Amino acid sequence: MSESWKFAYTTRRVEHDAIAAVVGGDHVPDPGDLVLAEVLEIGQHERIELVDGRRAIMFPGDKIVVAYGNRYAPDQFEAVVPADLGVCDLVAGGGVAARMTCRHRRMKLPTRIAPLGLLHDRGGRRMNLRDYALPSTGHARPRAVAVVGTSMNSGKTSTVSHMVRGLRAAGLSVGACKVTGTGAGPDMWLMQDAGAELTLDFTDAGYVSTSLLDLTSLQGIVDTLLGTMGAAGVDVAVFEVADGLLQPETAALVGSPAFAESIDAVMFAAGEAMGAVGGVAWLRDHNLPLVAVSGLLTSAPLAIRETAEATGVPVLTYGQLDTGAIAYGLLPERRSLLAA
Repeated sequence: MSESWKFAYTTRRVEHDAIAAVVGGDHVPDPGDLVLAEVLEIGQHERIELVDGRRAIMFPGDKIVVAYGNRYAPDQFEAVVPADLGVCDLVAGGGVAARMTCRHRRMKLPTRIAPLGLLHDRGGRRMNLRDYALPSTGHARPRAVAVVGTSMNSGKTSTVSHMVRGLRAAGLSVGACKVTGTGAGPDMWLMQDAGAELTLDFTDAGYVSTSLLDLTSLQGIVDTLLGTMGAAGVDVAVFEVADGLLQPETAALVGSPAFAESIDAVMFAAGEAMGAVGGVAWLRDHNLPLVAVSGLLTSAPLAIRETAEATGVPVLTYGQLDTGAIAYGLLPERRSLLAA
């Protein structure tokens, strides 16, 4: 039966042979719970990203396996896990079921899905992404560079990917990860295509999304992914914190002392100069080791000049980040606040 189901990217760590039953009824889903749903009406998302990254066309009547999760995406949808198994929305093509609360006006209404039941294993337990999370290795992290930004679509993933290329050109082994966001594969595939030897995201730590998570959980994701990178022996990990510094979870994580201990350098991505100025000021207020600004603004020479003059921070194009000497020059020695 499950052979005809379309398993979404968010479920890629799930063992299919562990599925024993689909249980409907009067249940309250939790974030990360796996659900079999029927596609009712195609809306914004016409395709679902499968576990291998292929974006499969959906048709009404298709059976899809996705995970419940919250979403915070100013350019797309805000959505929350519903309190029942009633009809809801597919709010991310990577496979996130939720109930939309608002949307950007350029977005169509979301694709509507009807949950048929929660997946249960042979022990009668609900199946949740947390059951398939990477273990905490306790391994020391490698040197780490965090990329944060003004918002969605500010060039964070591109900044990560070009930094990966530059560090690889400098002869280093490099891992890349995305520690917050909403489960979907395109950013991961881009980091992999850029040459990262190991790519991970928060779904590997057992979370379909990071919206509404508390600080302990967020830092736990950082520790798990960086520890895994360290155990794999990479020289440097470059990682993205999704959304912008005004997003509550991003602000809480990046502004915390534990996060500062997790990194050696920060890069800031912005789409225009004023956003870069505000972000640089925020990072300086929090005593974080900012080394450069990049992102979409670097398409405009005037924006580069404005940002550099206003902040005094190096502003680097993607092409410059590709250069081994420049990328390596941004990488400080391991930083420790305790030793400072």
